[in-house]
Amino acid sequence: MIRTYLLALVCAFAINTQAQANALSSFSALKNAGLLVVDTRGKQLLADNNRRAFIPASTTKIVTAWLALYRWGEHHRFATDFYFDASTNTLTVKGSGDPFLVSEELKIIATKLSQRGIHRVDTLVLDGSAFSRGLVLPGTGRTNNPYDAVPSALAANFNTVNLKRVKRRIRSAESQTPLTPIARGMYKGIKKKKLRVNLGRDPRKAERYFGELLLAMLKQEGVSVGNRIQQGIAPQQSPFYKHLNTRTLGDMIRPMMKYSTNFIANQLVLMMAQQQFQRPANAKDVQSYMQDNLRAHFSWQNFTFQEGAGLSRKNRISPKQLVELLQRFKEYRHLLPEVEPGVFAKSGTLNKVSTLAGYIVDGNEWKPFALMMNQSVPYKLRNRIAKELRRTL
Repeated sequence: MIRTYLLALVCAFAINTQAQANALSSFSALKNAGLLVVDTRGKQLLADNNRRAFIPASTTKIVTAWLALYRWGEHHRFATDFYFDASTNTLTVKGSGDPFLVSEELKIIATKLSQRGIHRVDTLVLDGSAFSRGLVLPGTGRTNNPYDAVPSALAANFNTVNLKRVKRRIRSAESQTPLTPIARGMYKGIKKKKLRVNLGRDPRKAERYFGELLLAMLKQEGVSVGNRIQQGIAPQQSPFYKHLNTRTLGDMIRPMMKYSTNFIANQLVLMMAQQQFQRPANAKDVQSYMQDNLRAHFSWQNFTFQEGAGLSRKNRISPKQLVELLQRFKEYRHLLPEVEPGVFAKSGTLNKVSTLAGYIVDGNEWKPFALMMNQSVPYKLRNRIAKELRRTL
């Protein structure tokens, strides 16, 4: 049993620091925890409760990343289509859900549109029909924190705004991001000098902010713009301009893992569901897509995924299942952050949930592991356990 093994390790490595010894002994005393470590050939090195399903928290993002990489490939670039009617100076944008339409990307888009001959935009039409209206995925809170930003088919800057107050005046906290009317209104009633907040639960507000920011970028390029922004449907014809994001899928997954960006993860699963079912993406289709594909690839039973970021406490997966996925994820291991020397992994945190999954590196060997603790534990216990396992296995 692992608990006996871990207690033996504590004795054998008594010369180590007290914190290290406490990490191992603390895990051995947990009642609601599981662990699995395998070698590069899949041989079990250490296991405890490894078939039991636990709440994975943000280690869910490893699952989402693998599904996205399997579907599109690491070098895939997401597209956003633009249509222009010169007779009415109407620009229409059809959103696909691209999670990385940040200010720098919108600046590139504005430059490309100007170079292609657009000199005036009287009306901007936004087509967000790829995602269902009022879409809020399970586990999303009602706070104004960036991690609770809701998805939308057209989204700028992860559906957040970054603001500051300078001598009683509101300013953008990012030099590359113009201050728009919606952004300015987000500061109302807030006393902090600087903050980043999400745009709320109404996708129309998020899409309008996208529109305001795009028009501001076009204006910087010398395009004459009006202030008419409306929702609509893109025409059934070839786009005037198809923009491929300068970032690849791999470029997007790397920061998603490092900063645990819920917005990117949820946009990815929604885009996969929309492409699979060919209808506006919704929460039910997300669950079906994730579970159907995981069953097909791994023949898993007794697991649940309601969304792709790890916010839902109804998500369930076992350490054994997560390690099986990590064995196939190995070609993408470079997308995981190094959380401790020689430990490349994704962490997960919810109330009374602490998880860590990835690879313990020993020379050229990358050993997949999954550590899942569904009870209150000391801060960073998961990291201390991973460090000790790297020293001893």
